[in-house]
Amino acid sequence: MDLDVFVSAHRAEWDRLDGLLRRPGRLTGAEADELITLYQRAATHLSLIQSSAPDPQLVGRLTQLVARARNAATGTRRASWRDVTRFLTHGFPAALYRTRRWWVPTAVLSTLVAVLIGWWIATHPEVQASIGAPADLRALTDPGGEYETYYSSNPAASFAAQVWTNNARAAALCLVLGAFLCVPVLWILLLNMANVGVGIGLMASAGRLDVFLGLILPHGLLELTAVFVAAGTGLRLGWTLVDPGPRPRRTALAEEGRAALGMAIGLALVLFVSGVIEGFVTPSGLPTWARIAIGIAAELLFLAYVYVLGRRAVREGATGDLDSEERSASVPLAA
Repeated sequence: MDLDVFVSAHRAEWDRLDGLLRRPGRLTGAEADELITLYQRAATHLSLIQSSAPDPQLVGRLTQLVARARNAATGTRRASWRDVTRFLTHGFPAALYRTRRWWVPTAVLSTLVAVLIGWWIATHPEVQASIGAPADLRALTDPGGEYETYYSSNPAASFAAQVWTNNARAAALCLVLGAFLCVPVLWILLLNMANVGVGIGLMASAGRLDVFLGLILPHGLLELTAVFVAAGTGLRLGWTLVDPGPRPRRTALAEEGRAALGMAIGLALVLFVSGVIEGFVTPSGLPTWARIAIGIAAELLFLAYVYVLGRRAVREGATGDLDSEERSASVPLAA
């Protein structure tokens, strides 16, 4: 593209659009129609320049012009409770359902890794010795030890808030760091599964695996599922850089990145529920079977949310990304 020729050919349209936007008072019907037409043309011109000859000064000018024209054409949109409801009933479950082929295998493989690490530690005394001195290990695993008292070491409300903050940070890191070709996400997953595996192995070697599972399952099912969803979404985002499919890489990354941002907000809510269970149910005096039943019920509700509400939302066209009218204009791709 010859940028000078392109600018000369379309400058008059841009100046006319700028003049309409600066005009005080209400536009006539004909002027409003002209503004819409010029806005659509300017958006197309911006996309062409960005893809063919991205001159920073011209891109900046057209970006501002298109944004002003869009606000004039559509009005300034304010978030409402309807948006929150639509996100929770369409956007978030649709994003969960669309990414299930990433986070379900992530969950299965990660759980297998944790179990294998636990088995390795439980069946190899020399590995246990490398983790800590016998007295330290007994302080962890004995009745009244640190594994049992951890969940009641602080007031329930503050403990739940602390757990929620830590888990939300871990999930956000998985989502954000996925853009770095997946490697950081795999490392975060390995660290989390190693921690779980160490607990399984040490408590199993002490003959108290049932106690450990009774403590971790009530909140851990939902908590780990949220981490697996975040990790799977992060891996999908990283893979988009490698293979964007039929979309331009920039467009694909933008779409998946916006969906991942929505996932971060939704998963923060899921982890809040998990944190409440960990703060109030796990250390409670309820029988072990009742605490585990609460954890299983929370997990089943989440899976129903994904596979019932999410499937329905996808069939209705939801993707987890912004609605089409809220996205930046782009040039259609040739088949």
